[in-house]
Amino acid sequence: MATDTKEKLLDAAEELFAGQGIDGVSLRAITHAADVNLASVNYHFGSKEGLVRAVFARRIGAVNRERIALLDAAESEAGDGPLAVEKILYAMFSPAIRLSQDPAKGRRFMRMCGRFYAEPAGYLDGVFEEEFAELIQRMDRAFHRAMPGLPEKDLQGRVNFSVGVMVHTMMDSDRSRRWIRGICDPADVDGTIDAMIRFSAAGMNAAPSIVSAEGD
Repeated sequence: MATDTKEKLLDAAEELFAGQGIDGVSLRAITHAADVNLASVNYHFGSKEGLVRAVFARRIGAVNRERIALLDAAESEAGDGPLAVEKILYAMFSPAIRLSQDPAKGRRFMRMCGRFYAEPAGYLDGVFEEEFAELIQRMDRAFHRAMPGLPEKDLQGRVNFSVGVMVHTMMDSDRSRRWIRGICDPADVDGTIDAMIRFSAAGMNAAPSIVSAEGD
């Protein structure tokens, strides 16, 4: 029963946050939507802040665990040989894109993430640090292994741009359908992931940029 109550609160909060933003939703509205008593929020999460953190961590934690599992598999397959950048990008992209296109929970979570970006709350910084710390470390190590000769500034910039490709695809799939005029359908999840990997890998594998002495 306790687990049911906790899940009801997480589901109700995610739905309301997605539609109204964090600040626009009261604990009373969340517990009413979840059909549980008001004290249950403090019992399970300690506060509204704790509930917000848990709502975000529930989805992104699962995504990041899958990413790390895919990295583990790619590194095991590579053994002592070279690690393909495409494998790293697949580990980065695939779990997130699949979540974003999940009709049962993905779209709602993406709307909520949009609200989080529009209404930045300082207490979410801790969630990002907790949920992404291991992944960032693993991705950084993997990219350095795959591209050992690429200058650090180029490497970090290209990873950042690749993350931008992913976030845009996750957040703007409906708008993208109108812009690309049927050339590529974001609802084709496997095709979208493959296209993202090919595009981003081309950028990752490009020749190092030429930086003047003043720009070093």
